Amino acid sequence: MISNKTDNQGAKFQYTNTRLKPVAKKARRRRKIDYTLGLMRLVFMLIFVAILCIFFPPYIEAGGMIKYSGIVSLVIFYTGLIIAIILIFCLRKAYEWERVVVLRLGKFHKVRGPGLFFLFPLLDHIHRIIDIRIRVMDFYSQETLTGDSVTVNVDAFCFWLIWDPQRAALEVEDYEEAVALAAKAALRNIISKNDLTTFLARGDLIEKQIQEEVERQTSEWGITVLYVEITDIQVPKDLQDSLSRIAQAEREKKGRTLLAEAEIEIAKKLEEAISIYAKDEGALKLRILSILNEGLKSGNSMMLVPNSITDELKTRDIFGLTALNELKKAPDGKSTSPAGS
Repeated sequence: MISNKTDNQGAKFQYTNTRLKPVAKKARRRRKIDYTLGLMRLVFMLIFVAILCIFFPPYIEAGGMIKYSGIVSLVIFYTGLIIAIILIFCLRKAYEWERVVVLRLGKFHKVRGPGLFFLFPLLDHIHRIIDIRIRVMDFYSQETLTGDSVTVNVDAFCFWLIWDPQRAALEVEDYEEAVALAAKAALRNIISKNDLTTFLARGDLIEKQIQEEVERQTSEWGITVLYVEITDIQVPKDLQDSLSRIAQAEREKKGRTLLAEAEIEIAKKLEEAISIYAKDEGALKLRILSILNEGLKSGNSMMLVPNSITDELKTRDIFGLTALNELKKAPDGKSTSPAGS
């Protein structure tokens, strides 16, 4: 799509900014509360309390107070309860599309998930939860010169995913922003290396070059770019008129070329027909009669016939014209039948 960069320029930039905000907001939103995990923790807590009560049973006094048989049992019960609470909250869950980067004492330990996993209390720490699903990000380049010194604005979007959560979490601070900046830089570089005609005619080649340029930078972060699509190319208004005239001239040139090629083909076929008719005079006469027959079928009131055809008709009495003439010349209006009729 080609549009004018001078019309509604401020609205265009505002639209682009608002278009980028939902992407960043969606990527940074908090996870929803997992009620199933909370219910699972509650069940484990009740089971553990029941086990403690079986091994260290309390007794109820007359006033309804719960008492233990000794101070040792009381200490063991509450210590076990605190440990159970700590262990239960160390139980975590990751969805199918999530990978959890776990640090132990500040160092990388392991990538957990999907499913349930356990963190060692006071030692393990969740550094980041990585989404490995395919994502889409749109980016644009403002006021960039092409290889033939034409100012254009190009909008595009790319599909990318994280194939190595460890690298994405540990080797770059904000991988989403890094991918966006790398895509913008690659777009500007590709624009400056190619002419405007290449952008308009070979968009697939430009998209492939942008994809390779971005992937060359992001592969070190464990990120790969799957697909890049150019959505909009904006050029100045005066250049649009020039391009329109050039396209119109190209179409006219192609039309005339096709017409000339058709004339050449017709001439070749006529040359072949002439050679055939020159070798076989009967074929030429059949063709003449065929043309005459087609003219009679069309119902024309007047036909222009060459002398050669009329001579042929007189000598051989084709279609019975001679007999018809004799009937018209009969004396006293009496009709005479020709011999052999």
